[in-house]
Parts: sequence; C-alpha cells; structure tokens
Amino acid sequence: MEELIHEFEAVRTDRFHEAFGKFELPLTNEKTTHAAQAILDKHYEANFNAETLKKIHGFIDLTSLTTLDTKESVWKMVDRVNDFEGTRPDVANVAAICVYPNFVETVRQALTAEGVRIASVAGGFPAAQTFTEVKIAEVAMAIMQGVDEIDIVMNLGNFMEGAYEEIADEIAEIKDACREARLKVILETGALATTDLIQRAAILALYSGADFIKTSTGKGYPGASIEAVYTLCEVIRQYASITGNKVGLKVSGGVRTAEDAVRYYTLVKEILGEEWLNKELFRIGASSLVGDIEKRLGE
Repeated sequence: MEELIHEFEAVRTDRFHEAFGKFELPLTNEKTTHAAQAILDKHYEANFNAETLKKIHGFIDLTSLTTLDTKESVWKMVDRVNDFEGTRPDVANVAAICVYPNFVETVRQALTAEGVRIASVAGGFPAAQTFTEVKIAEVAMAIMQGVDEIDIVMNLGNFMEGAYEEIADEIAEIKDACREARLKVILETGALATTDLIQRAAILALYSGADFIKTSTGKGYPGASIEAVYTLCEVIRQYASITGNKVGLKVSGGVRTAEDAVRYYTLVKEILGEEWLNKELFRIGASSLVGDIEKRLGE
C-alpha cells in the first residue's frame, strides 16, 4: 500500500513538472530588468496621460488592511467611493473595495455605488501559515457575508519544499469554497525574489484554479516590481496560448502614485495587449493611489 501511495504522489509531482515544461524558461533577473525597462523606455511616456489615468482609476481595488481598521474607518472609505459616483461621468469608479473578512458585512451595508465589488483577503492572510480547514472556514464565512472576490496567499513554505500537490489541493479546496466568487492567489513575489521561482509559483497557481494571480500582500516583503510583473505577464500570455483561458493579473504592494500605476499598465498593455485592459483581467491593489489619480485628473 505504501508503495502505491508513493507511486501516486510521484505521478502527481510529474504532472506539475509537465506543466512547468510547457512554458518558456524565464529570463534571468538581470535580463528581465532590461526587457521590462526597454518596454517602459519605449512606451511609458505615451501612456502617461489623462485617458490612461481614467482607465486605471477603474482598475483599482481600494484597500484597507491595517491592524487599526475599524467599522467606522472602513465605512468612511466606502463613503468615499459612494461619493465619487456620478461626479466624473468620464471616470469609472474603483473596481472593488478590499478589506479583512470581518469587515465584509460593513462594506456590504455601506456600499451604494453601482458596479463596485467587495473583495476580502482570507485563508490566513498574510502568511498563509495555518490549517487548510481554518482557511476554508474563513473563506466560507466571507462568502456568507456577501463577498464577490477572495484574495489568498500561496503557502510559500510548502512551495519552497516542493510540496506542489499540497498547494494545488489546498487552492482547489479554497476555490470550491469560493462558490461563484473569483479567486486571486497572491504569490508574494518579493519573497520569492527570482524570476524562475516567480514563474513556477504562477504556473502552479493557475493550474490549481486561480482566476487572478497577484504580486504581493504588501506586508513584510518587497511589493510589486517591474521584474515580477513582466514575469507574471509572460506566464499569463503563455497560459492563454496553451489553454485558451484568460486569467487576470493584480499588481499590489507599494503602488502609490500615478507614475507607479502607469508603469505596470504599460507592461500589461505591451505584453498581454489591449484585451487585458479591463477590470475583469487587470487590477491594482492600493490605498493611496486613488487620491493621487483623482488629484492629477482634477488639475
């Protein structure tokens, strides 16, 4: 019996290696930096304009994930979104409001703006170091509160040990618990650091059922970078070619200014194309970015 189990696990592990083998080898970190910067050197200035900022405003997941969050502070954040509705007919409201799961009900009660979704982190955010059963329960409770989207973190401890089947099983179980809600899987690219690890984690997340792959939690490790976003865009592009399925990208962690946002917008536009430039396939998770963009558009 033990031998059969080992054989079964070997087959499953081979399944993941087969998936990895379908993708082109990633560029080295240094070459990725050069490739990403070359795109920005060529296209960034042309993209930095009011029309782009208007689009980006509609791609934002307005986020509050602090130890000091309260029902009052979350309600005020939602009021800001409500108040924006109708003030600029040429500017789409934010795509979603992202909070901890215990504030989902507060957002649902306060939100009146049309078309704005409710997102929640869950699954032992931000470290993902807890029992799978706890993660599933937390996701299920957020779903019961009326959330539209769930953001979880891949268990990087398991990833670094090569326990791919455990990761895949866990993400698949969480995906089932999400019901109709969309699942974003955070890779914590700043912790992974190298393009080969970022690529491998992204492929694993996609083949495990992620609707979006996301750069960072914004907690404890470096956030988004042009190297990470370039690498994730390449994985998404190749995944679409291999499977015919389009998945989304969420850039988060340190995206505070219009300049930051346009850099990532430019990489998505040039690598994935115009068809990814909508809130169904591209998001930016941020807290202060909304204010910066609204200030720029108001000038």
